Amino acid sequence: MDTAPAYHPGSLAVQERVGVRDLADHVGRSIGAGIKPVAAAFLELQPMLVLGAADAEGDVWSSLLTGAPGFVRATGPARISIAGGLPEGDPLDGAFDGGAPVGTIALDPRTRRRMRLNGIASPSARGLAVEAGQVFANCPKYLQKRELYGAEPGARAGAVRRGRALGPAQERFIRAADTFFVATSAPDGVDASHRGGNPGFVRVVSPTELAWPDYQGNSMFLTLGNLEADGRAGLLFLDWSTGDTLQITGTARTEFGPEGRTTYVRIQQTVESEGASPLRWSAPDYSPANPPLDEGAQWAE
Repeated sequence: MDTAPAYHPGSLAVQERVGVRDLADHVGRSIGAGIKPVAAAFLELQPMLVLGAADAEGDVWSSLLTGAPGFVRATGPARISIAGGLPEGDPLDGAFDGGAPVGTIALDPRTRRRMRLNGIASPSARGLAVEAGQVFANCPKYLQKRELYGAEPGARAGAVRRGRALGPAQERFIRAADTFFVATSAPDGVDASHRGGNPGFVRVVSPTELAWPDYQGNSMFLTLGNLEADGRAGLLFLDWSTGDTLQITGTARTEFGPEGRTTYVRIQQTVESEGASPLRWSAPDYSPANPPLDEGAQWAE
């Protein structure tokens, strides 16, 4: 099978720089356009989905959607339906009215499994429909295990605060995070991915800049490749116990050093939403793959 369409020049450039082109070609064979039965079954069990896209101004965001299992389901060999669409006031609300590129990731902390589906999203009678262009799974590396306590009865979203820089409470929230989601854009579409590590793996450089180490992964370099080609990024942090979310949009760059790679994001806008998710999760069982911070946090200053 020809794997060339799996990668654009940005990803190819990073793969060449790191010396993993052959491995990336091998791994790229897992990327397909169809939704296999096992993937369809996985999607129907999920109570949450993260999607990434650009808003009307071109800023890239990651947004969280939730619902009873079945709210995301395959409706064809290369099509999914998402019930309800985006919450009112979300930065991406209205972004798909005329159809637009989207990246999605379904991540299940209960089983430490994840699936990514990228394509074109448009409004549907049910909410949103996505025509898939890329479908693939990832390994459980750096994914924390959590149990789902359930959805809080009658939970409603609370206050929404917008800003241009992080406040002290938001900085503490990020420093305590063991997981976040990141959406990136490139000429061939949008991708939504996951980053995980022990708390502290994301560093607050300043109220307008974050940084994190790029841990060894599957060698595709889809996220870093997109940033090489474009630079726009949308981050989503979730408080798994309260449902609060913090969304960030900005521009990113990756620094390559002898000890590793570090990604920096310059923050342009923030959106903090109280109780955005009704789901309540347990404390994490950290992934055994998480590097200790003294080994994994290889900051390129």
